[in-house]
Amino acid sequence: MHDLKAIRENSADFDASLARRGLDDRKAIVDEILSKDAELRGNVRAFQELESQRNANAKQIGNAKRSGADVTLLQKEADEIKRAFESQGYDCHLLQEGLNDLIQGLPNILDPEVPDGADETANVEQSRFGLIRNFEAPPKQHFELGEALGLMDFATAGKIAGSRFTILRGDLARLERALGQFMLDLHTTEHGYTEIAPPLMVNQEAMFGTGQLPKFEADLFKTTDGRYLIPTAEVPLTNIVAGEILDLAKLPLRFTALTPSFRSEAGSAGRDTRGMLRQHQFWKVEMVSITTPETSADEHERMTRCAETVLERLDLPYRRMLLCAGDTGFAAAKTYDLEVWLPGQGMYREISSCSNCHAFQARRMNARYRPAQSGPKPAKPEFAHTLNGSGVAVGRALIAVLENYQNTDGSITIPEALRSYMGGKSRIGSGAV
Repeated sequence: MHDLKAIRENSADFDASLARRGLDDRKAIVDEILSKDAELRGNVRAFQELESQRNANAKQIGNAKRSGADVTLLQKEADEIKRAFESQGYDCHLLQEGLNDLIQGLPNILDPEVPDGADETANVEQSRFGLIRNFEAPPKQHFELGEALGLMDFATAGKIAGSRFTILRGDLARLERALGQFMLDLHTTEHGYTEIAPPLMVNQEAMFGTGQLPKFEADLFKTTDGRYLIPTAEVPLTNIVAGEILDLAKLPLRFTALTPSFRSEAGSAGRDTRGMLRQHQFWKVEMVSITTPETSADEHERMTRCAETVLERLDLPYRRMLLCAGDTGFAAAKTYDLEVWLPGQGMYREISSCSNCHAFQARRMNARYRPAQSGPKPAKPEFAHTLNGSGVAVGRALIAVLENYQNTDGSITIPEALRSYMGGKSRIGSGAV
């Protein structure tokens, strides 16, 4: 959500940010916003004038009645004012709704550090970690490894639920669970996040607050009573502070959760149709921070390092990418993607996305904090900054472990960091111990 006053006073800067995102119709949209805003303010002034007339008329009628005077003409005037007042109020309501619809459909203003570019080819690599392993034979993809072990079953999942679902069995099911528990333990015991067990269904207001609605409803699963299955735990975690005025002394707030996520993948037809890379249902550890405008940039770096630590403890090669303007998500002002190396595919693939949303989400959900008092009166509440990041996607971490830790006999070496979660096992398959 955007500050209408800021758009009005800095329309050229607002237009320039939208231009960087590649919105071709931005000029017409901004012009319409400014036009509707001017019309609305004129109507509000007229509405307020009618309200003053109504109050004055009511006072006149009261005085006339007390003095015994005839109030017929005054009552007729009151009826006319009432009709005009209600009509003007309705016009204001329609204009405000139209203005809201325009503003709510526009993406966040980009951080100045975001590079220009139309798509992912313009993303900028920031750093790399780990050595890419040389295999004696061409490395296999995760679904080849999982199916050969008899522990990854797409056919049965398809029979039960359709495409883009997977059944994991035995040690692979346990390994996926181990990954999620390892990540949660790391974030809660070392990174200062508070674990939350949130609802897996949320209402329309929560989805609006984080920016999934109204623009991305096609990507969501909706229940018959109007609730939505969460596409990420970002939605319930961030909405914990919706409508709140937060105590500055308690910021930053840091939440984490391990939940299933549900996505329709409406725009992904034909992409990653084999394997577990793009599923309708998948596990993910999410991190959310609520902080102040002054500290959100540092919090963004900190959050991204927390996600990187997961991959480093698992000794998985990855790179950090700063997303360009055209690839930055709707609600984000600045985003880092972490891409893990998948030897079976011979490429890096996204495993975490960490975003600073500035005040965009907070404004939509009315999440504020009260700055430190600098005068005789308490400071006026201001919108908080919200951040979210995958810490990390559990299913994709499982894929990365399978492909990076595969052996020539088809077995999988279990990373050291996970062995305590696997009952001390060091290998899956082929005489595993």
